[in-house]
Amino acid sequence: MPHTAHIRSHRKPRRSASTIAVRAGVAGGVLSTLAVAGASGSANAAEPVTQTLELPTLTADLAAQVAQSADATQQAAANYQLQAERDQAAANAAKQAKADLADAKQKAAEAKKKAQEAARKAAAERASRNAERTTLSTTASTDTSTGTATGSAAAVVAFVKAQIGKAYVSGATGPSAYDCSGLVQTAFKQVGISLPRVSQDQSTAGTQVSLSNLQPGDILYWGSAGSAYHVAVYVGDGMFVGAQNPSSGVGEHPLSYDPPTGAVRVL
Repeated sequence: MPHTAHIRSHRKPRRSASTIAVRAGVAGGVLSTLAVAGASGSANAAEPVTQTLELPTLTADLAAQVAQSADATQQAAANYQLQAERDQAAANAAKQAKADLADAKQKAAEAKKKAQEAARKAAAERASRNAERTTLSTTASTDTSTGTATGSAAAVVAFVKAQIGKAYVSGATGPSAYDCSGLVQTAFKQVGISLPRVSQDQSTAGTQVSLSNLQPGDILYWGSAGSAYHVAVYVGDGMFVGAQNPSSGVGEHPLSYDPPTGAVRVL
């Protein structure tokens, strides 16, 4: 046994190459992690700058889109309102048309009723006039009291018969031409009777007499009393003399030729 004891060295044992390599790898990984983290941190730190730069552009686009959307919404609302107004106008027009149609039908019915009533009255008047004409014609042919005129009536009858064949001229009172009232006025002037100038007034100048009781010298009129449009002189035997119109002039005709409406007596 040797006299010197083995003394353990206080020097740290050498690390093996593999241990150093592992530690180097770990250190490198840590450094890499730190580098990545640093890069990420740099990137994150730079991102707000990028967003700050792009924010105005995004805000402007968004505002434009909102404005367009608002315009589209307003236009749609306007279109809906316009369509609603059109629909209401169409409904009002249809309602008014229906009311107008009902009113037109009512007026047409009233007009038809009035026309029918007027037709009935006209038919009744025609029937009455025809009956009166028949009676007048019968009376004229059978009543001997109307055959001969005497006194002033005879003078009037003689005068109007003497004018037969003369011309009809509106407004004329003789001696070569007459109108209807001019002939009557001039005839009665021969016996001292002054008559109004126009037929309307002559038809009310005397006493109204029935057509079935005529005497020579009576004034016949056509139309209603006070608004007569024609006059003549009854000369007896169912005949009258009058200035009829420009084509026939002064002539003598039977009562049936143009039956008068009424008569007045002034003699």
